[in-house]
Order: sequence, then structure tokens, then C-alpha cells
Amino acid sequence: MNPDGRRERPSGPAPAEEQRMTIDTPPHALRPVATTPAERRVARALALEPGGPPTLQARIANKVIRVLMRTAWEHGPDSDAGLVRIQRATDLLGRLQAVPRGVAITPQELDGCGAEWVRAGAPDEDKVFLYLHGGGYFFGSPRLYRPFNWRLSASTARPVLALDYRLVPEHTPADALADALTAYDFLLARGHEPAQIVVGGDSAGGHLTLALLLALKERGTPLPAAAVCLSPWVDLLCAADSHTANARTDHLIPARKLAELGKQYCAGKEENDPLFAPARADLGGLPPTMFVASGTEILRDETRDVAERARRAGVEAVYQEWDGLVHVFPVFSDYMPEGKAAFRHIAEFLRRHGV
Repeated sequence: MNPDGRRERPSGPAPAEEQRMTIDTPPHALRPVATTPAERRVARALALEPGGPPTLQARIANKVIRVLMRTAWEHGPDSDAGLVRIQRATDLLGRLQAVPRGVAITPQELDGCGAEWVRAGAPDEDKVFLYLHGGGYFFGSPRLYRPFNWRLSASTARPVLALDYRLVPEHTPADALADALTAYDFLLARGHEPAQIVVGGDSAGGHLTLALLLALKERGTPLPAAAVCLSPWVDLLCAADSHTANARTDHLIPARKLAELGKQYCAGKEENDPLFAPARADLGGLPPTMFVASGTEILRDETRDVAERARRAGVEAVYQEWDGLVHVFPVFSDYMPEGKAAFRHIAEFLRRHGV
């Protein structure tokens, strides 16, 4: 055992599967000593690694999320009215979100959309994390993601600019991409160097993150220093095998509903449309990128695939697969220790790449 309690690796190169699945804690990363019961609980949560079974808290959260959230989506109307109903329900939930004392929330108006700054702890103002929330392109907001974004700010020691991009059905995913480009250009105009910017997102926001990187690359704009994609919806046409294999084990997303939504978004689009880019494009030249997925979610295979394609294209890509957890489990950090641990892994990934 190492001094911090992790198992030592056998000598020689790690198996290919292990290299693909995990990242290690840098030897120089120091963790505070836990002395009180509360500190020990936090330390145990932060020490979790991918590859082990889900905690009891995670298993309970999975069941609750399945009953309350997946059921509502699965049995809702297959229409714009059904999307709006979920959108309004999540907006109401967002109004109930609270952040700890000391977290600063500041609105930010952009051209055509809004955003908010989230600052926790003492962030480095020269750095920034542009975060693109998930929600299938039809729900979600910075307000709903405040519990996630303050943890992201605290763990990465940088302010988070959470983008309130335009949503379906009033708008399109193309509008969301235009908003993401606007936000990135705003950061450059504000004086942030690309080497100090990180871009990330989950689910549809993960798709938007990749589409943004590819759009920036195509127009010759300097790319951010790194990217983080949590369970990205890489292929809107949902062609990966896990959409079928994990249809029953995904605790949040009804596979049929997501596939129908993706087909609707892609209907009538040309093959070179940016919507298809993450699943088809040459990923060469992208910044170091961290990909995270659950082994039981429907987006697992496309997340694995894009990470492997990125590596083959010369990108410093890391893929983590956690067992038996809900889709984008870091968003549910209030209810499962693995979600809290994910923020440590994100912070360590950025430190490893000097970001």
C-alpha cells in the first residue's frame, strides 16, 4: 500500500485496459489529513476511484433518480409540449437550488444569451472554466447546475462561466453552438489567454463542448488549454451498441426518447453539419481532453469511441469508466460520494497538464 492508502501498481507497464480506464493521482498531489469525523467522511468520498462497485448511497440515488426523473421523461408526451413540461419542471427545481455561504453568483449578459459567474473559495481570476450544461438541448440552466458549478470552481481553483444557451423547442442546437462560440469569444475579448481557459460539459453539453472545439479549430481560433466531457452525447443519431445493451440499466435516460430526439434534431441536415461533427470529424489538434462515463449508461460506447479516436489522432485523451452509476453522476454529488470524487479527478487531470 502507498502512504495515501492506494494499492501499489505491479512493476512494468500497466495493462492496456487499465491504461484506458483510469488516471492516477500524481505523486506530488498532497491531501490534507482528516482529523474530525466530518473530515474523514469527506476524505473517503474524495478517495474513490473508478473500477470499484457503486457505494450504497449511489445505489439508493440510482433508484430514486430512476423513479422520479427517468419515469417522468419516459412517460411524457412525444411532442414539443412534453419537452416544455420537463423544461418547466427543471426550471422550478433550479429555483430551489442553494449554494454554501461564500459562493458568489454574478449574472453575465452576452450577445443573444445569458450566463453567470460562479466563484467558490479563492479562484485564480486569470483562469476560467467555461461550462456547458446538459439536458438534451431542451432543458437545463446555470441555476439548475449551481451545486455542480460551485464544486467545479472550488476544485479547479478558477471561476466558472456557466452558459445559459438557447434551448429547443424555441431554438435549435445550432443556436446553442452559436451561443457557445459567443461565450468563448467573450472570454478572449475579456483578456483571458487560451492557455488559461478550460471548456467542459455533460451529456448534450458534452456534445456542445466537442462541437465548439471543432468549430474553433475550423475557423482557426486558438483552442482552450483543455476540455472535460462528462458522458457526452457524441452521436445524436444514437447508433452505438450501448443504446440497446444498456437501455434497461441506464437510470436516467430512456433510450427510445433520446434516439427520437436526436433524429428530430438531425432531420434534413447535410452530412457536414456541425451536429454530426463530434461523431465523424478528425479530432487531431484538439487539446488534452478528459472523458468520463458510467458502465451502465446508454452513452458509454460513444464516449469510449470518441476517447479512442482522439488518442489515435494524437490527442492526450483520458477515459474513465465508473461502474453502476447514473448518467453524469457528478451532477448528483449531493447524493453520491462518487460524484464528489469526480471533481478531484478533474482537478488532477488539469494539474497533470499544467492548466
